Amino acid sequence: MNDTDVLIVGAGPTGLTLATSLITRGVDAVVVDKLPSGANTSRAAVVNARSLELLEELDVSPRLVRAGLAAPRFTMRQGSRVLIPVDFSDLPTAYPYSLMISQADTEQALEERLNELGGKVIRPRTVRHLSQDATGVSVTFDDGDSIRAGYVVGADGMHSTVRHEAGIGFTGGEFAESFALADVRGAGDAPTDEVILFYGNEGLTVLAPLPGGIYRIVAPAQQAPPVPTIEFVQNLLDSRGFGPGRTMVTELVWGSRFRIQHRVADTYRAGRLLLAGDAAHVHSPAGGQGMNLGINDAVTLAEALTKPSDAALDAYSATQRGRAQQVLKLTGRLTKVSTMPRPLRPVRNSAMRVAAHVPAVRRRLAWRLSGLVNR
Repeated sequence: MNDTDVLIVGAGPTGLTLATSLITRGVDAVVVDKLPSGANTSRAAVVNARSLELLEELDVSPRLVRAGLAAPRFTMRQGSRVLIPVDFSDLPTAYPYSLMISQADTEQALEERLNELGGKVIRPRTVRHLSQDATGVSVTFDDGDSIRAGYVVGADGMHSTVRHEAGIGFTGGEFAESFALADVRGAGDAPTDEVILFYGNEGLTVLAPLPGGIYRIVAPAQQAPPVPTIEFVQNLLDSRGFGPGRTMVTELVWGSRFRIQHRVADTYRAGRLLLAGDAAHVHSPAGGQGMNLGINDAVTLAEALTKPSDAALDAYSATQRGRAQQVLKLTGRLTKVSTMPRPLRPVRNSAMRVAAHVPAVRRRLAWRLSGLVNR
């Protein structure tokens, strides 16, 4: 006999959404995570409209909206000049904006709801080995403890133990450039209701508002330090943003350096072992799609696991893998356009200004970035 219907490995947004959704459907679920407590850095910073629609059914969206910052506009710019404006405000949804909120706050809201429903995250608990048979999966942890589950879901990130134990390939590669990420406080030209993607001749920079007067800066940089300094971030904004002295950095809250992987699992299912979130797909943060696709994975998988069958679980794998491939195509294009060789950048910017005059282009971008294409 199994100890639980579903064991979820990983307590990020994907794992927490899946557990909450399963419990609301009457399915017993246990969540384990190798960290002693939730990570407190901001990482993903945007919850899109489709995710808010899905999380509304779990009574999580009102909490996120109270804690977050609504940004109804997304613009691609060269300095102050708008290349392509994307307006979410007229989309047919109760959430016509990007909700800017730190991933730590998103996870806190999800875990609070999980706890209210009688669920909890067991920490720290690291999976050592999985063995499946016709009726379930036996899971051994590194402390020698074990559990028996009907199904195991790997929501344990890019280096997923569940994916490795399942023998599922993770096809893709890595972009050559490293990226700097920094959360800063600042003054000057930095809107609080708009996410900006600057396409400067010196390179790309993202400037995105967060609650509490904080701004997220993301930029590709060959010489990015492991932890960006105020001076480094200021130089990025002066050379790639609105212009010298237009946006001033007054405090560095948090920062890091990272490389972008673009990979999709060969399948999301190997028998009773399933994948969701970053364990199944990783890609460029351009467009803020990663965490949102993971939330979509979780709700779709919860539906399939409510009355599990081979057909339902295979359909989950095929549908969500297809969506991931579409997201990789979008984010890959945005990243390649962003990191285009310098001599081609003026041509790129001119082409974007021409495209901006086509309403269908702007609307297609709004639907894709908001996630509403996945309804």
